[in-house]
Amino acid sequence: MTTTETLTVVPHWIDGAEYPSSSGRTADVYDPALGVVTKRVALADRAEIDAAVASAKKASEAWGELSLAKRQSVLFSFRELLNARKGELAEIITSEHGKVLSDALGEISRGQEVVEFACGMAHHLKGEYSEQVSSGIDVYSTRQPLGVVAVISPFNFPAMVPAWFFPIAIAAGNAVVLKPSEKDPSAAIWMAELWREAGLPEGVFTVLNGDKEAVDGLLTHPDVAAVSFVGSTPIARYVYETATAHGKRVQALGGAKNHMLVLPDADLALTADAAINAGFGSAGERCMAISVVVAVEPVADALIAEITDRMAGLRIGDGRRGCDMGPLVTRVHRDKVASYIDVAIADGASVVVDGRDVNPDGDANGFWLGPTLIDRVPTTSRVYTEEIFGPVLVIVRVASYEEGVDLINAGAFGNGTAIFTNDGGAARRFQKDIRVGMVGINVPIPVPVATFSFGGWKDSMFGDTKAHGAEGVKFFTQLKAITSRWLDPSHGGVDLGFPQND
Repeated sequence: MTTTETLTVVPHWIDGAEYPSSSGRTADVYDPALGVVTKRVALADRAEIDAAVASAKKASEAWGELSLAKRQSVLFSFRELLNARKGELAEIITSEHGKVLSDALGEISRGQEVVEFACGMAHHLKGEYSEQVSSGIDVYSTRQPLGVVAVISPFNFPAMVPAWFFPIAIAAGNAVVLKPSEKDPSAAIWMAELWREAGLPEGVFTVLNGDKEAVDGLLTHPDVAAVSFVGSTPIARYVYETATAHGKRVQALGGAKNHMLVLPDADLALTADAAINAGFGSAGERCMAISVVVAVEPVADALIAEITDRMAGLRIGDGRRGCDMGPLVTRVHRDKVASYIDVAIADGASVVVDGRDVNPDGDANGFWLGPTLIDRVPTTSRVYTEEIFGPVLVIVRVASYEEGVDLINAGAFGNGTAIFTNDGGAARRFQKDIRVGMVGINVPIPVPVATFSFGGWKDSMFGDTKAHGAEGVKFFTQLKAITSRWLDPSHGGVDLGFPQND
């Protein structure tokens, strides 16, 4: 095994190149399938935070003045390079996060949708124009960049979540400082290198590795105009409150407890497939994972039988071996998720499948926890109320559609939800009744495509503007309205009255 002294240290990326840290602080980066430290990552100090922001500020001034045509040419180049080499990025993600290669490739493809959306920024930045709103007066609007924007991303999607933000921000003329998760930082450096190869000027895309010190430095830095964040609800609330208190524009996407409502008329085979895919994909480490199946009786027993039958065929192991589900990201997180099984038992729930009994196709030291299915969970249990962020699927039984909707709406989170039914009227009613930001109808993970915007309600979202789509363009630009009058030589005179339209 590699000794600590010889481990590679993942650096920052400042001024268009690797920027070795001098802070003296690092954190371990694991291969979750092997359970060993494979490298270390630099943790920024105040001087490195200031250097990153100063580089971005300088770059933003020139980049924002560059023509849209030239900016978009860089976006197109980045898109082509990413498409050609996404296999490299997927391998990096699997080696540090643990998700299987196919899931890593899917993550990259969803991020690439936003890159492609940003390639049309010339259209998205078009303003409005009204002629002759008053005699000889026209009014029009433009959208201009903010300057330096920060993106603080979580461990579960080291490529896709940053890509929800940086393509739009860059295409709109901003410079981006990305603070990736210290658990899997290498994807960010890889993307920085790709931006350089695509022709992006130095300083327009910066990677600042770090922990809370780096986060706080970006939230309070006077030269950072806006912050995009994705993570747990307590931290999202902290980011929102801290950054807004320092005068910044903020979009902070928090946690979730996503429900799938299953009506008695649903296709149970389709529903069971969906529950497996949405509950255990990426080891449940998704903010859009389905973690609660709300079964309207008498469907629960038959649905559980379908789900357990499929769970028996899942192959758990190293994501590089063609398995269905990989490990959790760290040993600490694995142990925390596993502890909820004991909580469920203590609260009187029935553990149908216990993931702690898994026999993985991988190294014994990996951070393994198999798919877990728990029935009859009380809604007062922490297993129901808290975001577990792991492969634990809960069954809650209700007597009616109305009881199921009331249950979902009573929750603190409002990120995503789904209904499975063959009744079009019930589905249409559900999409209106439910107080959740993203809704799936016979679709278990209702993540909208890049042309629409991503974000939840209630404690799943802090800030007024959602990610990507038209909302993303609004977030990364500021609107300016211009009132224009070109006078002919015959016009003149003084009038101190309030201007009126005539």
